[in-house]
Amino acid sequence: MLQKKDSVLVGVSGGPDSMALLHALVALSDLMDLRLGVVHLNHCLRQKASDNDEEFVKSVAKKHGLPVFIKKKDILQERGKTGLSLEEAGREARYHFFNAVCRKMQFDKIAVGHHQDDNAELILLNLLRGSGPAGIGGIAPVRKNIIRPLIRAPHTEIIDYLKSQKIDYIIDQSNYDERFARNKIRHQLMPLLKNTYNPKMSETLNRLGTILQSEEEWINALVSPFFDQAVLNSDSQKMNLSISELLNFHMAAQRRVIRKAILEIKGNLRRITYSHIDSIIQLINKDFTAARLDLPDQIRILKQADLLIIQKETKNLRTAKPPAEDAKPAVFEYLVSRPTVESEDPVYIHEIKTRITFSKITPDQSQNLSGHGDHAAFFDWDTIQFPIVIRNFRSGDRFSPIGMTGTQKLKKFFINNKINPFKRAFIPIFLSGETIIWVGGFRISEPVKITSETQTVLKVEIFTETESL
Repeated sequence: MLQKKDSVLVGVSGGPDSMALLHALVALSDLMDLRLGVVHLNHCLRQKASDNDEEFVKSVAKKHGLPVFIKKKDILQERGKTGLSLEEAGREARYHFFNAVCRKMQFDKIAVGHHQDDNAELILLNLLRGSGPAGIGGIAPVRKNIIRPLIRAPHTEIIDYLKSQKIDYIIDQSNYDERFARNKIRHQLMPLLKNTYNPKMSETLNRLGTILQSEEEWINALVSPFFDQAVLNSDSQKMNLSISELLNFHMAAQRRVIRKAILEIKGNLRRITYSHIDSIIQLINKDFTAARLDLPDQIRILKQADLLIIQKETKNLRTAKPPAEDAKPAVFEYLVSRPTVESEDPVYIHEIKTRITFSKITPDQSQNLSGHGDHAAFFDWDTIQFPIVIRNFRSGDRFSPIGMTGTQKLKKFFINNKINPFKRAFIPIFLSGETIIWVGGFRISEPVKITSETQTVLKVEIFTETESL
């Protein structure tokens, strides 16, 4: 983790963990001939308190005679631009700044203050989210140029060390805000587990993480030949894989090859869930020759005959050139994975200049259905089979309009509603499995309607580019 003559940029918030880390590295600097620097990002979340944190970090760096690199970043504003959660937006901005300073000032490594309890909380959070082995493996002690020297130290030992050395630190009151899932786990769930089931819960979870990290490393090495076999060609923005090769692999190998491919193009797997990978697996198993699936952070998945294409878009996925006004759109087919409680990234149907959002809500949130107009539809969540397919009209389509028994040809529905043949090609058709559940902007299907027994609701909204977004 640390070598003699290393140059280390230390991320310091002013809190107990980063202050203990800085003090320990300063103590080691003469012995190991370390070159140290301090970096701090002011998140501008707590107004004067954030500025006070910044001044505190500056004074600590000055006391130790270390260079300090400071930047202010309005994380609330950044969150609005990216659609990330507040925690995710802060982490993205923080590491982006840290790495920029590291490169510019030629530091070898970045040291951050994660400790044993941080790791236990993350492992538990990922377990509750249904993460796979990589997520439950927790925080790696070393990842690329990021090192975490305190990752095996309990928080109580860090506090004891600070007291014994009479080291000042700052308490961030937002760490007690239980609106954040991580804080709920820290202040509610972990104490319950320790007091009721296992007083050494943090150590137990860390041991689980260590085992899984080791096994992940081994399994990834086993998967590497499968990856090489499936990849036809790639560059930094795009990778082409052979679908026929993928389908020869065990399902577990398919998932890992696809995850590795996304990692290669995206640079990380943040916001890529099991549901996304499962949707891609279903896409390659479908018999249609062309389809598209958009993932978070401008990652686009394309199926073209035997090619599975994973590419990083350089611009927002909503900026594609629209079709000519006098032309019908190309045949399209999109897959939408299962949304979480929070709204997922919107799906943009380039061929018809339409943005579609999906969210999981409670029945009471959908009571005033009349206030949403034809651009919104509400479905009984438990009747829906994911991924949802969005495509345009095809000859022979049938569905069961709400309030009707039996099925009706979609063509007849269009004729009865006086929808001309040209406009029909621009109407998104939503399918659950092989069943049409909504003729976008018109009628949902009888079997998926909300009833008095409905526990959870899927809300879908359509916005065309002529509408106010």
